[in-house]
Formats: sequence, C-alpha cells, structure tokens
Amino acid sequence: MSQIQIMDENLANKIAAGEVVEKTMNVVKELVENSIDAMSNEIKIELIDSGVKEIKVSDDGCGMSKEDALLAFSRHATSKLKRLDDLFHIQSLGFRGEALPSIASVSYVTLKTSDGIEGTLLHLDGGKLIDVNSSDLKKGTSITVNNLFYNTPVRLKYLKNLYVELANITEYVNKMALSYPHIKFYLSNNDKVLLNTPGDGDLLRVIHDIYGLEVAKKMAKIEGENDDYEISGYIGYPEMARSTRNHITTLVNGRVIRNNDLNRMITDSYHTYIPSEKFPIVVLNITVDPILVDVNVHPTKMDIKFSKMAELKQLLQTLISDKLEHLLLIPTAAVREENMIPHIERPVFSHLESTDQIDHEDGEEENFQFTIQDVELEGTSRMKAMHPVGLVHGTYIVAENEDGMFIIDQHAAAERINYEKCLHAMLSKEPSIEQLLVPISIELPVHEYLIVQKHFDLLEKLGFEVEEFGGNSLLLRSQPTWLPKGNEKAAIQKIMEIISTTEDFDYAKFIDHTAATMACKMSIKANDVISLEDMEYLLETLRKCDNPFTCPHGRPTIITYTKYELEKLFKRAMN
Repeated sequence: MSQIQIMDENLANKIAAGEVVEKTMNVVKELVENSIDAMSNEIKIELIDSGVKEIKVSDDGCGMSKEDALLAFSRHATSKLKRLDDLFHIQSLGFRGEALPSIASVSYVTLKTSDGIEGTLLHLDGGKLIDVNSSDLKKGTSITVNNLFYNTPVRLKYLKNLYVELANITEYVNKMALSYPHIKFYLSNNDKVLLNTPGDGDLLRVIHDIYGLEVAKKMAKIEGENDDYEISGYIGYPEMARSTRNHITTLVNGRVIRNNDLNRMITDSYHTYIPSEKFPIVVLNITVDPILVDVNVHPTKMDIKFSKMAELKQLLQTLISDKLEHLLLIPTAAVREENMIPHIERPVFSHLESTDQIDHEDGEEENFQFTIQDVELEGTSRMKAMHPVGLVHGTYIVAENEDGMFIIDQHAAAERINYEKCLHAMLSKEPSIEQLLVPISIELPVHEYLIVQKHFDLLEKLGFEVEEFGGNSLLLRSQPTWLPKGNEKAAIQKIMEIISTTEDFDYAKFIDHTAATMACKMSIKANDVISLEDMEYLLETLRKCDNPFTCPHGRPTIITYTKYELEKLFKRAMN
C-alpha cells in the first residue's frame, strides 16, 4: 500500500490557516484587503470580544455572483491572478487564494454578497458548505466569522488576551485608514466605536482622527520622485517621536508593509533629531512599478523585497532630511507630554577658560579645554535671535524675543555647536594639520592595535601622521587642529577606542560617532555658571548651526513658551 497520499482538502486548509491565520488581526486583515480590492468606498468592521467570538466585515464593493461566491472558498481560487506573468505585476492586495478557505476551515462563516444582479447567502462550518440561499440585491459583501479556532483548540489556547488581540486589530485598521483616506473605515468592538474616518481623501484628517490634534499639527507633508520611485505622505516633527516603531506606516502601491530596511532608512533620516531609542511618526506611500518589488515573500503579504533599494534610500532620505531642514523645530513647553521629554544628561561646551573632563573606564581623567571663540559656522539661521536674561540652576538659559520665552539647555546647545564644528573639520578635504614638536606615543591592547593598524589610511585622512613604534605602540607626529588643546592624547585614545570597537566599520558612521563623542567631551557641564556675554555668544552661535534644535543624540536644545501661552497661563488671555 502506498505510503504517500493526497492530503484531504480540509486538512490542507487547516494547515494553511496556521500560516495565514495566527490571530484575530489576520482574519480582519484578509477580509479588509478583499474589500479594498473590491473597490469599496466604505468598510465596516464589527467585533465581539476582540474578534474571538465574532468578526463581521461589510463593504459596498462590487460584490460577487453566486458562482464566484461558491468558488471563493476553494483553495487557490482567486480573481487576481490569471497567468504566471501576473505574479510579477501584482497590483491587488490579495492574490494567493488561501485566505477565505483557511479562515473558513477554523470557524463558522456566513457570506452575504451581491453584484447587483443576484444575491447569495452561504453558510460554512469548519470549511464545509452547509447551505446556499438567495439574499437581497444590495451591492457589496458581508462576511461574518464566528468562534474562531473552535475546532483547533490548541491555536485558540495561544491567542493573546482580548486586549492584545484588540490592540493588534486597531493598529492594523488604523494603518489601513491611513493608507486609504478615500475609504471610510468604521471599527467597533462590543458596540463601542474605536474608529470612524470620513473617507473624504484628506490624509491629515485621518491622522487627526487616529493620533489627535497635537500630532496632526506637527506633521509635515513630503512628496517627490526619481526614475524608479514616487513618495508622498507626512512625517512627524521630532518632538512627536515615540518609543516603538509601530507608528511608522509604510505602504508600497497601497499595501501596508513591514520592512526592517525601510524602517531603518526612515529612522536614520532623523539622525541627531531624535534619540536613538525613539522612532518618528510617519505615514508614507511609495509607488513603484510592480516588477521592481516582490510581495510574494510570506503568506501574510506583510513583507516585501525591493529590487532598487539604493535608489529608494537616496530619495527617501533626501526628502525627509530636506523637509526637516526647513522646519522650525522648537517644541512648545506647554503641550509637551511628560513621557516625550528626554532625560538631559550633564552638559558639554567649554567656554573661555573653563574646562571639561573625559572619563575612562579605568578611572583615569584628563582635562579638556576648548574655547568657544574657535567656533565658526556658516549658513542661514533657522530661528530668530534670542536675548538671554538669566540662568536657572546653572544649567538652563532663559531667553526672550518678540515671539515668547525660551529655555535653552546650555550643555545640549554647546554640544550641538561642537558637534558641527568637529564634523565639518573631519569632513574637510584639506584638514588643518599641525606638526608636533614632541610626538605622541600611544600604547594599545593587542586586539585593539591589530584593528587600528588596518585603518592607518583613515587616521591619515583625518590629519594624523602615524608610525608603528614597536610592540603595540604607535607614534603620532602630526594631528588635526580641531583636537582639544592640552588634552590631545586623551582625545586620540578615545578615537582609537572608537575605531577598535566599531563593528561592521562604516566611514560615515565612524565620522559621526567620533564628532559626537568629541563634542560631548568638549562642552560645558551642568552647574557651570556663565556670564550673560557667554550666553549671548552661545545662542548666536547656536543659531548658525545646520540643526540648532537638538544635540547630536537627538535631545532638545531649546523649548519655548509662546507669548500667547504665557498670557494664557497668567489668565491675560482667556480663549
């Protein structure tokens, strides 16, 4: 007797359901995508007990004939692929023909549909057709899924609690509403309305409905294209950053996707604008020729592969960076949420004769000395001049202009200035170099020495003349002029440490890391009291920075109370 047998279709569907339907959100996703492919203008999602007991998705799309309704629950039955070539030009959201039979195999399903000519009503139990009847002719489709996983108790057991399941569904529907602002989305759970968008095509209004007024006011529109990609949407101001990636919504040809490389590109575009552990609120739609992407990567169709990632990265980062460079990014203190205020560490910007220190793991400390008069930055200011009036706690400068009151973290501001000074100097094609009358010798651990040895060309590019000095020692006969005077050796050791501990070495990242580290160690600390003249110079120099709004680590340098907000606080303005 043959050991190999053709698998029963119902069993095959249940196996497929393990890939396609893992949680209630997957059911909602598949049904909503079908409604969108049916050219619906309104999609209604009604849940009972977070969808575990019942999921009902109704639309006003094109509907189905009786024949198509019966075929829809057959495995690999789809209206979206006719031939092999269609697989490489997919423009619909669904195409695999697995969703409906997989869902039906693990639940009770009721389908009511009409194409305007005939109406059909189907009942299925565990994937088996129970009865077929006629229904009214209201165009559209309604699918009700009851008692999900009733016949696969192991999967039912591993569903998350109801709150988690509902959160997953809500997050998905929110993203679909952002993806298709011209479609009206309605979501409820146990008769409580969770989302109800207008469907008028206004994306910013959908952002308002999901995130609220304060976020909507801090979103900036971007759009642009190159030969391969077209990008449009909204990016959030840095102050709106969140602690998870969940608020990065990316679409490719209208399909909500999750792609780690794409998320990383977006986050990298906010470099120095937000802390490394934060993520922006972004809604971006990417339009591309379907032949340049592969959406058939996973049964859930959430992942995607791009053929021309470099071109996409260049366009995406250029659009985001250019937009951020033209925005006034001073957070308003009166509306900032407590959990958005980053922790401010002890400061950094050596002024006049004051000094700072660099800390070493072995406890040794070296003095750094850096004069603010050495700073020369070019460019048009992105914010108005401010006039300092005092210092609070020896750390926060209070300033004013005609727009209101400003509070500046002197450490973060100094760190930004020093960062851009170091960065510009390190990127110079002709670095300013000074020859040393007495060469500096550096001894390194063996493993660090071997790594640094590979990067002598990098050190020479920065302005160091390096010689091997026997054993694990190096001799430096020249150095760049941007090193802190009097503490060159400590700074050089720090640079060597960065080189030797950098994994997957990347020149641009090394330059940025080094500039940020040098800036952090060269700036004044908290509780360093400075004069009004020093404050004036600090603020004026900050205005000349490319990005005066955050330190290199993404923490804010400045917040404001507008004149109107001050008047509201003191009841001078009552509106």
